[in-house]
Amino acid sequence: MAGERVLSTGQAAKRLGVSVRTIYRWEAVGRLVPTARLQSGQRRFSSRDIDALLRSRSGGKERCGVYARVFSEKQAEAGNLQRQKDRLVAAATDRGYEITATVAERASGLNEKRRGLRRLFRMAADGEIDVVLVEFKDRLARFGFGYVVEAFSAHGVRVEVLEGPVAVDAAQELVADMRTIVTWFAARLYGSRSQQFRRKVKEAAKEVEGLVD
Repeated sequence: MAGERVLSTGQAAKRLGVSVRTIYRWEAVGRLVPTARLQSGQRRFSSRDIDALLRSRSGGKERCGVYARVFSEKQAEAGNLQRQKDRLVAAATDRGYEITATVAERASGLNEKRRGLRRLFRMAADGEIDVVLVEFKDRLARFGFGYVVEAFSAHGVRVEVLEGPVAVDAAQELVADMRTIVTWFAARLYGSRSQQFRRKVKEAAKEVEGLVD
């Protein structure tokens, strides 16, 4: 079943934040039942059972990771990133979530190596969150939003969007992202130090700005 894994006793203990001895004690009283026992005697637990127990210990609340992103330093300095984060935290609280991670970063939506986003993926893989909350779809990914949703879903984590597909300043960010794409391809074709490279990038940048205006 998607999102379900089997965990060793040590992994189950780490996820629940308890000792291995506590896991054995819970098993003895029927609070936690292993789904399998290997020939070696080692126990295996369902990640879904572990997560259900974790939620019951936190009052049944789902664990939420909020993700805020802006493209430029100027946007961050203007307070856009902080306001975005504050709105997400307020929304998560209103929805009754337990906020376990608040990620805010300045990066391009094309950047697949964003530290904040990778942190959420690690938390999803480790079973530390149940839902990811973003303000707009393009805050999570400029392109391929559906793939990102599927990647989280594979770990049993869903993505919720507050507003819609794109942010108000999306046109500005799209220009910057398209410049990044043009620069990358031009560098591959002409070499990043050539005059032809600089000329092609400048021409393409004007074309992009003309399309958005």
